[in-house]
Amino acid sequence: MSESEKKSSGKKSRPKICRYFDAMSQMGASDIHFKADANPRVRVKGKLRPLTGDPLTNEKIEKMIFDIMSDKQRQQYADRGSTDFSYQLDRENRFRINIFRQRGMTSIAARHIPRDILKYEDLHLPEILKEIASVQQGLVLVAGITGSGKSTTIASMIEQINCTRMCHIVTLEDPIEFMFEDKQAFVNQREIGMDVTDFHDALKYLMREDPDVVLIGEMRDRESFEAALHAAESGHLAFGTVHASNAASTVTRVLELFPPEARELARTSLVFNLQAVVVLKLLKCVRPDIPRIPAVEIMLANPSVRKMIKEKRDTELLSVIRGSFQEGMQDFTESLRYLVENEYISAQAAYEAAPNPEELKMRLKGISVSSGGIIG
Repeated sequence: MSESEKKSSGKKSRPKICRYFDAMSQMGASDIHFKADANPRVRVKGKLRPLTGDPLTNEKIEKMIFDIMSDKQRQQYADRGSTDFSYQLDRENRFRINIFRQRGMTSIAARHIPRDILKYEDLHLPEILKEIASVQQGLVLVAGITGSGKSTTIASMIEQINCTRMCHIVTLEDPIEFMFEDKQAFVNQREIGMDVTDFHDALKYLMREDPDVVLIGEMRDRESFEAALHAAESGHLAFGTVHASNAASTVTRVLELFPPEARELARTSLVFNLQAVVVLKLLKCVRPDIPRIPAVEIMLANPSVRKMIKEKRDTELLSVIRGSFQEGMQDFTESLRYLVENEYISAQAAYEAAPNPEELKMRLKGISVSSGGIIG
């Protein structure tokens, strides 16, 4: 064998899955999905579209994904039937990957995470988020379904703090998504399974790491929410994400993480420490230069909101939001009205996304519904 052949044979070949990641970047796709005996599908502008070519066998899918997984990650998948990890394709492109078993075969869902952290105006988010991220302590919850833009929104808020405040930011993520570079702030990002065994250990030592700002990637259980509340009660600013569809259900969802006998204490802590709830829905935009745009519900913890939560009147929080537009709050209906009137989304898309289509029709006609009835 010649010297050049030896070098060639010793050089590690590029993982085959990278070709699909390259294609994603070229197509502007946000996600790619693999399933045995099916064509891969990419999500472009919110819709899944099949790629051309032959369907992939289970063996080909497993070989592709196992090539970029560590021994530990492969073992986790074998033991649990699912695992998450991140993959850095190059300096510009990073991916959050979930591999899971279905019908005894392997499926993959990978999300593209851009290198650049966009500003609020680039994401078409309300200006009030700047004020929310400027608070020094308390709890900020960002809610929405999977793929609604929670991670991107929180990244913008964390980056604002990074650029403007001399402090220590600690994130706990599974896996790490956006990569922050130290600016005014000093940032440490801990990935579950890589930097620390699990969320339990990460949360256990969190306060010993002297943070000023904390990001808990997803509040999935009582322990994670208690840690966020403890951080807020201790004078820190804590961010977390929750799977919920509106501001009121976010409060309900959080309290349901606790057993009945512990909910009263959790509710009291929420009353004193909650700063804001931001809920997102991503919608198809009619403008060619904007693939998708968020409809946003914002609830700020003013005295009326705190009173409603304290008195267990969570279902009445929407009426407080509707009566507090001048403070920067807005419900989904108001956000949808703005997007329609400014020609970001179609009226049909707005009606389909609206909690109450009839109310949206009234808003578009200039008629508002307040807690006291209809007003012009």
